[in-house]
Parts: sequence; C-alpha cells; structure tokens
Amino acid sequence: MHVLLVHKARLPVFTAGGTERMVWSLGKALTRLGHKVTFLLKCGSKCDFAEVLPLDRNKSLKEQIPRGVDIVHVQTLPDFDADNDFDMPYIMTEHGNATTAPTHRYLNTCFITRDQAARHNSDQFVHNGLDWDDYGPIDLKRPRTYYHFLGKASGPDKNVRGAIDVARAANVRLEVLGGHRLNFKRGFRFTPWPSIGFNGQVGGAKKFALMNGSRGLIHPVRFPEPFGLAITESLYFGCPVFGTPYGSLKELVGGEFGFLSASASELARAVAENAFEPRRCHEYARDTYNAMNMARGYVEKYEIILNGGKLNASPPWLTDKSVDLLPWNA
Repeated sequence: MHVLLVHKARLPVFTAGGTERMVWSLGKALTRLGHKVTFLLKCGSKCDFAEVLPLDRNKSLKEQIPRGVDIVHVQTLPDFDADNDFDMPYIMTEHGNATTAPTHRYLNTCFITRDQAARHNSDQFVHNGLDWDDYGPIDLKRPRTYYHFLGKASGPDKNVRGAIDVARAANVRLEVLGGHRLNFKRGFRFTPWPSIGFNGQVGGAKKFALMNGSRGLIHPVRFPEPFGLAITESLYFGCPVFGTPYGSLKELVGGEFGFLSASASELARAVAENAFEPRRCHEYARDTYNAMNMARGYVEKYEIILNGGKLNASPPWLTDKSVDLLPWNA
C-alpha cells in the first residue's frame, strides 16, 4: 500500500508539536509494516525513511498527489476539500475539537480517542501512538524528587495555575515544561515561589532528563482534551497522571496509573499520597500507546476505505461547541 501523509507543519520536530510527532511516528511504523510512505509537508521538512514533497497551500491537494498513491491521509487541514479537490480514497484525522474546521462533513473522518469520537457523533477512532525508540533510556531506579507540568503554560485551558496550586498544597516541587515564570501572553502571570521551576519550551535530551526525574504529571486541564501526548509520554517515563476527569483522561488514565478530580485539594491529597508503581505506568504506555499499534489501527481504516466503504454512515459533527472553561475547584 502506498500512503500519502499530508500535514501543514514541518517535520521532524524536537520541542513542541504533538500532532507532528504522531505523524512522524506513523510514517515510520507504516514503513516497518512494509507499506510505502510519502510525506506532503511544509517546505524545509526532511526524512531519512520516506520521500518528502513540499506542500503548497496555494494549490489544490489534487495537483500535489504523486502517481501511484493508494490513499491520502490528511491531518486536520482546514482548507482541505475532499468533495472538490479529488476523487480518490482519503481519510482525515481530526486532532482537535472541531468547532469551525470543515472536517465534520467528511464521512472518512477518524478521531484519536473514543471520547473525542463520541463528542463528534462518531465511533471511529485510532489512539495516538509514538515511536518510543526516539525517547532514549528510561531510568526507573533514579531518585524522583519533583512533579512536572507539560504543556503550553500560557493557555488557560491547560491550567498551569491549577497545577501550581496542587503542587503547593501537596508541598512538592513542580517543574513546568512549556512556560516561563513571568508571562504576558494571556493576561499577567508571575509565579514567585522557588518551589515552582520553569524550564521554557524543552525538547530532546533536556525534556527526557526532566521527565526521568519526575514522580508524576500534574495535568488539571479545563477543556475536553482530544488526546494529550503529555499524558502518554509521562506514563512512559513512569509518571502517574494527576488530572481532571475531562476529555481523554478517563479513557487513558486508569485507576492503576493516576488519579482524576476537578478539585485541587483532592488532587493535592493524591499527589502527597502517591503510591503508584512507575514500572506499571511505563509498561502500560509502552505496550498500549506505541506507533505500531497506531499504524495497524490506521491500516484497518485504510482497508475499509480502499474496499469501497465509509468510516461514518453520516458526517460527524461536534455535539457541544461550548468554549467555556470546564469547572475547577481551586
């Protein structure tokens, strides 16, 4: 099978970019399964295991599809128009909560968790997976002396303020990966407490080293998170997840691997009492959310489409388009 993977970003990435890491891992895994992969990506992309073509956003997708492609796999491309651009097999993966993007109208839309699919009136999903070989060695015997927050700290939906409140109430150190002590991006925020460390946007060896020393992820998001690679990355490093019961978290974080609550005091109590087993968290993420599982899941979807089927009987649509922050009891 020859798969064209289309994404509007530049690959590979080394810091932020969850969708980008997922697409990269999918390409590698499909290749390992014996399929041919071609990437159609933002100019400047490079790859040593598949051909890369430059994506021109000023041209229709039809004009840019090379010969011999069996199926086109598009990642949340807002100006993608399957009805008019071309008439060949395609699949669209929706990575967000699609309130405005036109992906709802496509019968071959696939989602990334069961929860996200259900909220879009669909039952079609493939869990994100990562190529764990890219993450280096995991040291489960290393002393772990702090917790971490991983995400864009300027976003109120990510709720870094809540994570800080939880850490301070639990009397633990928190390392913020993805933010700065002084922030003006979305309202003024200054964090004076020395027990809260800020590392900016980190990637590669620095990110892995910080996660290798963490006792857990504090993740009190205030929106229905579609997936959250921060969750599975943290579990892979042996870190249980202490978060809110919204979006994907109830699906990804079972009782053996973390604690969920919308109450800062309850999360702080769970953090202080942390008795989760790092090795169990690591093995769960390694065996469940890996790139090969994801690739096999997509190959099943590809085969349905190539055999003339559709993933959805009717176009998916988001059942709740509210943009209000979900409850958080500080």
